[in-house]
Amino acid sequence: MVLIEKIQELKVVPVVVIKNLEDTIPTLNALCEGGLPVAEITFRTACAKDAIRLACKEFPDMLIGAGTVINAEQANSAIDCGAKFIVGPGFAASVAEVCRERGVLYLPGCVTPTEIITAISYGIEVVKFFPCSNFGGLATIKALSAAFPAMKFMPTGGISADNILDYLAFDKIIACGGSWMMKGTPEQIKTLTAEAVAKVGAK
Repeated sequence: MVLIEKIQELKVVPVVVIKNLEDTIPTLNALCEGGLPVAEITFRTACAKDAIRLACKEFPDMLIGAGTVINAEQANSAIDCGAKFIVGPGFAASVAEVCRERGVLYLPGCVTPTEIITAISYGIEVVKFFPCSNFGGLATIKALSAAFPAMKFMPTGGISADNILDYLAFDKIIACGGSWMMKGTPEQIKTLTAEAVAKVGAK
């Protein structure tokens, strides 16, 4: 799967909350200029759908995904706007079905063996482990990997510049999601992003 391989090369997926539509372009410019052409734009704000549409139009070479997607309506809406991947805080069968039907990558939040088994039943090969630090972090991911050796993970929640290399060192982790580089002005975001890229050695 080409998209998964690209995410694995980038190693970091910024979790982006757009509160005002006019912030979309400068924020994504900052990520690109910092060397990270990927964004998980969350469905936590009123303008999220419009932000995803604008992002996909203005940044066609960027990997624009939708985050915090919890139902089929949001999934369809995000895909209609051009989202290349869908991320959920948990597993939603309705979202899995939409993504399967429409051929879009779905990264559901899974933290228990039962949730991972459910994800596997839908043909999902990579799950978001969220909220990572609250559910045992790397130790839990390693324990789950012993039971599910084919499953790959994208931990999110509590990931920072201080601990990301510990996570990426484990071969079952394809990338980490995080928002630590999204603080401050676009210029500050660019700087923090560049630091993150340098730290993880993204290709």
